[in-house]
Amino acid sequence: MSRYQSLAEEAARELPAPPVFFGIFTFAALSLLLYLVLRLGRD
Repeated sequence: MSRYQSLAEEAARELPAPPVFFGIFTFAALSLLLYLVLRLGRD
């Protein structure tokens, strides 16, 4: 059981992309959402 647990912890710790990419993606998504909200609020 301990062998599988350590394997699961190793897999969870490994990201599919560098953390910088996640930061940029989150910033872009939130910026787009804010733009849409402000644009729709103007009408």
